[in-house]
Amino acid sequence: MLVVEVPVKEVFNEETSEFEVVETFTLEMEHSLASLSKWESFFEKPFLTNAEKTDEEVLFYIKAMTLTPDVPPEIFLRLSKSNVEAINNHISAKMTATWFSDNNNRTNSRETITAEILYHMMIALNIPFECQYWHLNRLLTLIKVCNLKNAPQKKIPKSEMLSRQRALNAQRRAKLGSSG
Repeated sequence: MLVVEVPVKEVFNEETSEFEVVETFTLEMEHSLASLSKWESFFEKPFLTNAEKTDEEVLFYIKAMTLTPDVPPEIFLRLSKSNVEAINNHISAKMTATWFSDNNNRTNSRETITAEILYHMMIALNIPFECQYWHLNRLLTLIKVCNLKNAPQKKIPKSEMLSRQRALNAQRRAKLGSSG
């Protein structure tokens, strides 16, 4: 969850010649499947594309991410540059310690991913619906892990297995100073 302090009231400090924030509004936000679903149901188009988003679409997504109840609409218009930067950093954060090796990197699907596709994946993989409130990148990682774990194991070609064994033997011989 992301907590953002939005400046509501600023005063000018004569001594420092700078504006100082004297009142803030706290927003609690989460980039999740639930917020993605709200955005897609409003705009009726996929969110997870490389298509440029309008200012209206970005502002609506920020509102969809907001968990704080009864936020006055003018609060969203007072978001500072640092608030927007924090929101963007939260959206792009990995939010998991899981990593994938290159040989497991399968990008053979050109299907456009929408909220309904993700809900289908959750159902098919028996992922509980409470995960729709997780950070979206964490949920996507869980889906990928489930798909990888459920996939049949690939057989390593004999030539590759022998090549790995030769390399390992050469490494051991070099370490031990042995010729065989």
